[in-house]
Amino acid sequence: MKSWQLVLMGVLFGLLAAGVVLLLVLPGRGEPIQLPESTVETGIAVDIAGAVASPGVYQLPVGSRVSDAVEAAGGMLPEAYTEIVNMAGPLSDGSKVLVPVRPVGASVTEDEEQALAEDGGLVNINTAGKEALMTLPGIGETKAEAIIAYRTENGVFTAPEQIMDVPGIGPGIFDNLKDLITVY
Repeated sequence: MKSWQLVLMGVLFGLLAAGVVLLLVLPGRGEPIQLPESTVETGIAVDIAGAVASPGVYQLPVGSRVSDAVEAAGGMLPEAYTEIVNMAGPLSDGSKVLVPVRPVGASVTEDEEQALAEDGGLVNINTAGKEALMTLPGIGETKAEAIIAYRTENGVFTAPEQIMDVPGIGPGIFDNLKDLITVY
């Protein structure tokens, strides 16, 4: 045999040996492949806090909105600052929803006054506006403004009795108010 024939035979045998080795090393065809479990979300966890009836973490369906979280938490409290909460905002897993309390001195809207009236008629002296305060017996415009000024300067009332610290409101007026006011 000629030398080029020997080289050609060596290359052919080398390719054949490499093919046999690959067949032995590679996995066989038709073996099943294990796929990871589906990670499709079925729900989201949302933390809701602030001026809601029952703050906490709630499980909600994917695609829920802030209004769904507020409803799950029992709704907003009368002192909630509803004007700045985007009830249509979308939620995602791990979202936090904070419903703020109305700032001291901010007036209460007519709808909120109606809600307060339906809630036993108690007026929250920490959040009520001048008009709501003036519905109380013995509280006119001047005393209502004095209450708002007092809470603005000194912070919120922690007990209804503290209204007697407002100049012009003594024990006699407090006796007429004590069953009509609240703080929260």
